[in-house]
Amino acid sequence: MEYSEYRNFDGIGLANLVKNKEVSPLELMEVAIKRANEVNPKINAINFPMFEEGKRLAETDLPDGVFKGVPFLLKDLLGAYKGFPMANGSSAYKDDISDYDAEIVRRYKKSGLVTFGKTNTPEFGILGVTEPKAFGASRNPWNTAYTTGGSSGGSAAAVAAGIVPMASAGDGLGSIRIPASCLGLFGLKPTRGRNPCGPKAGEYWDGAVSQHVVSRSVRDSAAMLDQTHGPEVGSPYHVTDPEGTFLSQVEKEPRPLRIGVSLSHPLDFEVDHECKEAVWKTIKTLQDLGHHVEENPPPFDGEEMAKVCLTMLMGQVAADIEEVEKRFGKKEGRKKLETVTQTLGLLGRSLSAAEYVTQKRKWHQYSYIMAKYHEKYDLLLTPTMAKTPFKVGALDQRPHEVLLMKLANKLNLGKILLKVGLVEQIAIENLRVVPFNQIANLTGQPAMSIPLHWTPRDLPVGVQFMAPFGQEALLIRLAGQLERAMPWSHKAPSL
Repeated sequence: MEYSEYRNFDGIGLANLVKNKEVSPLELMEVAIKRANEVNPKINAINFPMFEEGKRLAETDLPDGVFKGVPFLLKDLLGAYKGFPMANGSSAYKDDISDYDAEIVRRYKKSGLVTFGKTNTPEFGILGVTEPKAFGASRNPWNTAYTTGGSSGGSAAAVAAGIVPMASAGDGLGSIRIPASCLGLFGLKPTRGRNPCGPKAGEYWDGAVSQHVVSRSVRDSAAMLDQTHGPEVGSPYHVTDPEGTFLSQVEKEPRPLRIGVSLSHPLDFEVDHECKEAVWKTIKTLQDLGHHVEENPPPFDGEEMAKVCLTMLMGQVAADIEEVEKRFGKKEGRKKLETVTQTLGLLGRSLSAAEYVTQKRKWHQYSYIMAKYHEKYDLLLTPTMAKTPFKVGALDQRPHEVLLMKLANKLNLGKILLKVGLVEQIAIENLRVVPFNQIANLTGQPAMSIPLHWTPRDLPVGVQFMAPFGQEALLIRLAGQLERAMPWSHKAPSL
């Protein structure tokens, strides 16, 4: 099989070729590896090649699952694969070999997927761009000067570049939807607890993190959710199963929906014209399809929500750093971490338990607000991002900010930094780019980014839909309808 043919199929399509004996898993793997060798030097999507493992697996008796024989890549964060590194985007864990399979990896394997590498991610997944110091920046296949977004930027770049039809991803504050938007892919963040996070932990980031995939087609994402969803031993959440399969929802026409729209920036910054244009274009199509659409944003305080997110992140990073210090020693452990990571951890240690809990309680207030919103609207439509893809390095800290953070880390001045507000400023600078994603992580609701617009510079722009808790089926039905009305999978970067 040649790459030109391989690129025309999604995961289900490739699996059908294997099932019909038109191609072997090894042939697919050889095409995928060849493509990776051609494009990865340009986009830096794969940070741990597992090519020999992929070829070995392709020649074994694979599980007879829906994705039997399909090449696959794992995000290098939470995706533990026994016998291979999991660095979590950090120099600290570059040589750390997993001694177990994550539960979701076990389910990927049962579906018949053939993993042959790990993908790039920012350190501990804490930034919305994939530019870790340990592995270098991932680059957008549509224009390699531009960002992939984050934190699933490596996975998304690999899918957009045609190395694989889908790859694993995780979303803690938008990390599936942001790169999906930047790279012209479909990205679904499932409901809290829909997919497993174990066995190491029952949840990550207080339940804000959901694991799934980025894909070119809606049906691949839906079919994968069929393979991975459901509780595991020790799961803190049990989400009601849908009627029928998620895959069966793709071809079902949704009933006429009531859709609320928010185009205003939660932090009162400007939203790029092209991001608004993507929403306006989508609204026109939705109306043509018989849906009722009206602008009416949920009543959130954007600055408060930014502080809530930052507090959670600071506390979680502080806990991550404690693990690093236990493993490598306090002094040596911190040396292995990026300055921003160290600073967030310093601030996390400066917070009181009461401050952390006070902010966490607001999550439930947001859940109540959204539940009331969904009494009137089936879905919320927003831009996925407030800006079109921007250049690599655009969100780098300025030299004086880096200097101040290094000084604060050295002298343990976390409380002073909190008072100065520097880190809050940095957080807001990042959230001004991606202000629409975090609410779904705090409430646990499912949300998706759909690639329905390209800029005059041929850069993708996604739109985001958010549904009530547990209603992935509703999102998938609408996504399937929009995919038929405004197809995108035929578009590919000229890389």
